[in-house]
Amino acid sequence: MQTTDIEREIRTFLVDTFLLGRGEELGDDAPLLNNVIDSPGVLELVIFLQDYFAITVPDEEVTPDNLDSINKAVAYVVRKLGSKS
Repeated sequence: MQTTDIEREIRTFLVDTFLLGRGEELGDDAPLLNNVIDSPGVLELVIFLQDYFAITVPDEEVTPDNLDSINKAVAYVVRKLGSKS
């Protein structure tokens, strides 16, 4: 799966689930936590990533460094998919 495909799927999920389809101002590096998603939203994002990309997200990897922007989430998924090969 291409990085652009991963980015599109994550962005679509966030916009559809949390922004009611209004993602015009959702920048690639914009902080997600407390701006777009709250604590329960983080769990929804993790479940989506695990289900859609067939990866495992251990509790210790649920950090702002991995999930606090679209770019960080994309990079995280790319790393996880790369480690499955």
